[in-house]
Amino acid sequence: MKTAAQIARILLGLMFLIFGLNGFLHFLPMPAPTGQAGQYMGALFNSHILILVFLLQLVSGVLLLANRFVPIALVLLGPVIVNILLYHALLAPAGIVPGLAALILWLIVFYNVRSAFASVLAMQTKTEEAA
Repeated sequence: MKTAAQIARILLGLMFLIFGLNGFLHFLPMPAPTGQAGQYMGALFNSHILILVFLLQLVSGVLLLANRFVPIALVLLGPVIVNILLYHALLAPAGIVPGLAALILWLIVFYNVRSAFASVLAMQTKTEEAA
């Protein structure tokens, strides 16, 4: 499982490094979305929120590839992946496959570093709440 997690970490890092860089350098041609998807992307572009999204992707991709601060990279990528999946599920279903691949890779890497999230995911008992 450790080898699978390393491969997933590298693939996830490459995926978000490439798409994060593409947001700034535009080396991959992207078809312009139409309809509500186009309106949504237009709003993100005009409000400059996409700059933050591309920066999060870029930083997280570098952290994953460097194998440093992997839990932080996963925390940063979580909302990005949810947004990708919701965008494609609700507005542009044809492109959902890369989002699902990112989710599967994210889950594999998360499972490998789940101990870093143990205290966040632990259920408190009544005696701990009173203290």
